[in-house]
Amino acid sequence: MDYDIADPSLAPQGQLRVEWARSRMPVLASIRERFERDRPLAGIRVGACLHVTAETANLMSTLRAGGADVALCASNPLSTQDDVAAALVASGIPVFAIRAEGADSYYRHIRQVLDLEPQITMDDGADLVTTLLKERPEHRPFGSTEETTTGVIRLRAMAADGVLRFPVVAVNDSATKHLFDNHHGTGQSALDGILRATNLLFAGKTVVVIGYGHCGSGVAARADGLGARVVVVEVDPVRALEAAMEGFAAMSMAQAARVGEVFITTTGNIHVIRDEHFDVMKDGAILANAGHFDVEIDLPALEARSTGKRRLRHELDEYLMTDGRRIHVVGEGRLVNLAAAEGHPAEVMDMSFANQALAAEWLAGEGKSLAPGVHRLPEHLDDTVAAIALARLGGALDELTDEQARYLGSWEMGT
Repeated sequence: MDYDIADPSLAPQGQLRVEWARSRMPVLASIRERFERDRPLAGIRVGACLHVTAETANLMSTLRAGGADVALCASNPLSTQDDVAAALVASGIPVFAIRAEGADSYYRHIRQVLDLEPQITMDDGADLVTTLLKERPEHRPFGSTEETTTGVIRLRAMAADGVLRFPVVAVNDSATKHLFDNHHGTGQSALDGILRATNLLFAGKTVVVIGYGHCGSGVAARADGLGARVVVVEVDPVRALEAAMEGFAAMSMAQAARVGEVFITTTGNIHVIRDEHFDVMKDGAILANAGHFDVEIDLPALEARSTGKRRLRHELDEYLMTDGRRIHVVGEGRLVNLAAAEGHPAEVMDMSFANQALAAEWLAGEGKSLAPGVHRLPEHLDDTVAAIALARLGGALDELTDEQARYLGSWEMGT
């Protein structure tokens, strides 16, 4: 088969990157050892649409160790690490992904993975499932897994509309995914992407974080730790109150647009930074998106309002406004941690991808009987991932005494 990757000669460099990530992913390593022994995915075809990174490469090799035939395409045009793609192909895993590919190539690669008629699909953003549902109505996999918040939102909308024909495991809903990957992973890697693109000093800057879910709260905490003045924009009163209680200023976007110096979107929604905000931003404002799709910053509107655009640094574009102000966009408004950096640290993706591997095993077994719709991974599997990760950090768990267990199980509590 002709795999569509950038440069096969990059494979040795990619193999080293994959090896380094593997050394930081002990939870997935323990699952891989069991998979090699028990082969729970023997003969099952798995098609994945994920960010093509060193961490993903270790997930793919884990699935293959479990007996699966796997194929991979990218879930974002700017997230592919070309050397990793080459390393995977060299190891015998089909990959269809090239960094900075256009929309036509992106969807052609998704269709190439679907051509393998996967029995289990893995998604990050739900593009693979969406394409399957629209274009291949005859194909019914055992089920799918979904990595990110945006994808889960899309899938629940599909289920509500009655078009989701098979079960999907919302890996993002697992505690060992969203409490760590979304908060700690996005918090660190989003700022990493901005720093690599700008070499900015955060200390003393006014940083506007738009959205205060798990991702936004992580970004706000890291910006605060670097000495920034943090402003949070929210539409949810409880989340806005939570941000205020954490010591951050809660403002409307109209207010924040006038005072911010760095803007980071984390909502998963469309056009949260738009015309009226561009009009009042300070000269030199920096805009970055940490959401899955490149729709949070209204770039067509910014293009229309500007008189020129130039590339200043790696993944940093400057737009010149009609009044002479300059507005800068990192990573073309795409997922900044992967467009301008390397994505989440391997230690965080270790837990997320451990959940992915366990979800595939579950779907291949008892999960086959699940009804169409969005499902959570069983809690005991989530706990297993947490216990292994805790041990890796040198932590330990206490245990309830028999007396304590009886007390908690009784309605006759009290003195």
